[in-house]
Amino acid sequence: MIGTHLQRCPEFLAGDQTRLRELLHPGKASLALGYSLAHGFLDPGRQSLWHRLKSSEVYYFIAGCGVMNVEEESLMVEAGSVIYVPPGAKQSLQNHGTDAIEFLCLVDPAWTPEDEAVEE
Repeated sequence: MIGTHLQRCPEFLAGDQTRLRELLHPGKASLALGYSLAHGFLDPGRQSLWHRLKSSEVYYFIAGCGVMNVEEESLMVEAGSVIYVPPGAKQSLQNHGTDAIEFLCLVDPAWTPEDEAVEE
C-alpha cells in the first residue's frame, strides 16, 4: 500500500495557470497505474488558459462554481459536478464565484508536461 496526504504534495502552477498538487503519479512513485491524479484550485475571477492534453481527463469538482468549456460546449460546474474531457479537446475553466474552485483531475494516461499544449 502507498499513501500520501494533500499537504505533503508540493503545489505548482500548471501551464494552464491552475494551482495543482499531484497526489498520485506513476512517474513519481512505484505505482502500477496508467493514470495520474491531481488536486487543483482556480481562484475567484480567474480563467485557466485554453489548452489541450493528449490524454483524457475526468474532473470532479469539490467546491466553488464556474463554467467548464470544452471545444464549443460550456457547462456550469459546482461541487459534485463531473466532466469528461476527451484526448486532444481544447478546454478552459472559468471561476465566476467568490470562492476558489477546488477539483480532482484524473488524467489517463498519466500527465506529462510534453502532453500539454497551451493555446494562449
